[in-house]
Amino acid sequence: MTRILAISDPGTLADALAVLRRGQPVAVPTETVYGLAADATDPAAITSIYETKGRPRFNPLIAHVADIDMAKLHVQFSPLAEQLAEAFWPGPLTLVLPLSETSQIHPLATAGLGTAAIRMPQGFARELIAGFGKPLAAPSANRSGRVSPTTAQHVADDLDGRIELILDGGRCRVGVESTILAVNGSQLQLLRPGGIPVEMIEAATGKSVDRPAPPAGDAAVIAPGMLASHYAPDARVRLNVSEIMPGEALIKFGALPVEGEDQAKAVMDLSPTGDLREAAANLFGMLKQADASAPRGIAVAAVPEHGLGEAINDRLKRAAAPRPPV
Repeated sequence: MTRILAISDPGTLADALAVLRRGQPVAVPTETVYGLAADATDPAAITSIYETKGRPRFNPLIAHVADIDMAKLHVQFSPLAEQLAEAFWPGPLTLVLPLSETSQIHPLATAGLGTAAIRMPQGFARELIAGFGKPLAAPSANRSGRVSPTTAQHVADDLDGRIELILDGGRCRVGVESTILAVNGSQLQLLRPGGIPVEMIEAATGKSVDRPAPPAGDAAVIAPGMLASHYAPDARVRLNVSEIMPGEALIKFGALPVEGEDQAKAVMDLSPTGDLREAAANLFGMLKQADASAPRGIAVAAVPEHGLGEAINDRLKRAAAPRPPV
């Protein structure tokens, strides 16, 4: 039976550390989404993440650290990478950097690559990593390819009975995963849009961020969240709709009317005021809520592409992508 403990309860930190030290994963709240955390240096612990999620082994994991000194034990920082860490850590930015000679992050967590994805989270997760003393690999705490969890109940709905412990820190503030940047010398590549808009990164560094073409076919996946089909509810997702088919669930944006919405199975609005931060925070929860209404499909109105809209649209496109054969 899976236990759910509030992070504010006395003893929760010690209980979580005990589970991690046994090599088992723990569901942990972060500012982005809930993560399924386990020892990033232990192959058995990493394997337990993959098995719990049903995640492909070629899909690398983010290693979460407590501070910059822990990060520097495992990856090499260029001056540009240091500038990014100083500007945005702790926070929803993941840096893909070359592994250092002293790194103990296991190749199972890096998918055998010569780089590692590193992030310093905010809040309780960072406290947990500091207490553990080693990086924690932590993909989203859900079955692979499904909608990411932003509450402890979302985790329980997907993983109850599959993990020992869920730590409840309330609703995630950001609501979409971290932005992932590859730092190659003085070059920046966006591997996944996320909680830090590209415009903020460019303003902080004075450098443009390249957007490489997504991997196709058998091309290697070099960062989490790059699979074409991902974040998928059970119902099929239709994007940028201007009208609703009877029986669909509708997810709107900015309180704009959609033709036929009176025939929708359910109607919700990511942000009635058109606030992209609110929309990002609501995205995964509303996808789950729409899916729970057992609609004939989920119709999503257009969301602007600027700022956090880039991350929102990235998740929606992957949710709507053709599903791989089961």
